[in-house]
Amino acid sequence: MLDPYYNYIKALHLIFVITWFAGLFYIPRLFIYHIEAHQKGSPEREILGAQMKLMAKRLWYIITWPSAILATFFALLLLYIIPSWLLQDWMHIKLFFVALLFFYHYKTHRIFKAFQQDEIGYSSLFMRIWNEGATILLFSIVFLVILKSSFHWIFGVLALVGLAVMLMLGIKLYQKVRKD
Repeated sequence: MLDPYYNYIKALHLIFVITWFAGLFYIPRLFIYHIEAHQKGSPEREILGAQMKLMAKRLWYIITWPSAILATFFALLLLYIIPSWLLQDWMHIKLFFVALLFFYHYKTHRIFKAFQQDEIGYSSLFMRIWNEGATILLFSIVFLVILKSSFHWIFGVLALVGLAVMLMLGIKLYQKVRKD
């Protein structure tokens, strides 16, 4: 029934995955700017804080959440069209990483809600590190989908550890350069 529309559904799924990740990449940056604005004096703190909250609210509710819902909807349609994917090991691993992505999204939502109330319990360094969680999940999911069963799990784990180490080194280097 939906088979003739497979490529359209796959394209829409990919588009909404991209916009979902765009939101997940940008929202921690807004959190960082909010944290830094919160450290300024009045009236700068209030003006910048209000602007960061408005930008985050629009990003979160107009782009990120709808993209997550639509990416999921089109993913379910793809699985409906090709249910045999659910029997393949690479799909089990991908779904595990997608579950982690939903957890990351949920936790980011909780952070978003706290920031909307000016409850800032995180440092800008933490938010820079948090921002890399989406990067690691994106790499994991894309490589699993592209390489499928040719992807050796040991190589994958080592590559993810290497990516995480490189990201952390980059954050530390940025922090050092910023202080100088």
